[in-house]
Order: sequence, then structure tokens, then C-alpha cells
Amino acid sequence: MASGSGTILGAILKNEVDVSLVVTDRQCRAIEVANAAGVPCLEIPRTSYGQDFDRDGYSRRLVSVLEDHGIELVAMAGYGTILGAAIHDRFGGRILNTHPSLLPSFPGWHAVESALAFGVKVTGCTVHLATLEVDAGPILAQEAVKIFPGDDKERLHERIKATERLLYPATIKAYASYLVSGAAGPFDLGMKVVRNDQGVLTLNTYEDCEEF
Repeated sequence: MASGSGTILGAILKNEVDVSLVVTDRQCRAIEVANAAGVPCLEIPRTSYGQDFDRDGYSRRLVSVLEDHGIELVAMAGYGTILGAAIHDRFGGRILNTHPSLLPSFPGWHAVESALAFGVKVTGCTVHLATLEVDAGPILAQEAVKIFPGDDKERLHERIKATERLLYPATIKAYASYLVSGAAGPFDLGMKVVRNDQGVLTLNTYEDCEEF
């Protein structure tokens, strides 16, 4: 589910996640990304961006579409609409989201700016299960990103997204396998985002690499 430039969606597709359907809530570049990959894409536009928006009705409509397409696991990829109870009642524990901070620190839309404003030395990204309370669901995976002197919002956010584009697809695939296996025991990604000898972010097992 996407609303923007499609960079997260592109990373998901590049990392060979099995995507059955892309849903957007508006016209956006993510539609082009889906079309280029040959993935079915549906736009379910919002009727309003004001106080009169029927959030619950929209959520029920979305659930109906997902059910009609046999969707079993939902991944938010920059989806800009906060959804109502209907989708969480139907897909509870099966909706993944990614957020540009180390939750529970800095939830909400301005996580990168908030991290800079507070002067923290480390932030990162979090993959979590979406719940009715925004950015408050169980955490599946996290990776730290250092904040350097002179960082601005754009520079820091791009480094976070570079890590996110690796961590999120890996977590989606691992969580899907976890559900297929019966979800016995706690979820453990068992992977780590690291820098290789050339300074490039890669995914390896904990045992095969050093943390960064």
C-alpha cells in the first residue's frame, strides 16, 4: 500500500518479495513503479482530506478489495491514510509498516525533524506491526543510523531510507515465513544490516558479520 514516490515499493520488488497487489489512495509515482514491474495496481481514492472524511467507510472498502484479491499479508509502503478499525479487525497481526525512527521515540509524521531538534546522536528505522494506535504496534526489527554534525533533514532521511530499503523487504519475507510456519514462538529476523568492506549496506546473518 503506497501513496508517494514508490521508493519503498521499488525496494520491496527489487528484493523479490512476492507482491500480489499494490493499492494507492491517490495518483502517485508508486503506480508507475507497480506498472513497470507488472504488478496489478488499484487506486482507491480518498473522497476527502477534510474533517468529513469517512475513515471507517474507506477502511471497510479497502478490506473488501484486499479480500477479493486473496491478500493475506499487508505491507504499508508510505501509505498516507490512517485507517480505521475494520482493517485491523480483519488483518490484525498481518499489517506491517516502516517508520523512520527507533520507536517508541519520535512517532508521527515528523520523526526525522524531531530527532534533529532533540539533538539525539542516533536514530534509525523500525519495522512494526500496524495497530489502530499509530506507530505503537509490536516492533519486529530495528536498525540504528548515526546522526553526524551538519546533518539536515534531507541528508539524514536519505541515510535512514537506505537502511530501510534493506531492512523492510527482509523483514516482510521473514515475517511471511514466520506466519506460514505457524507463528510459534517470538519472531526473530535473524539478520543484521551492516557495512561491507566497501562501505556498502548489506544484509547478512549475525554470525557472519560485524555490527555497524
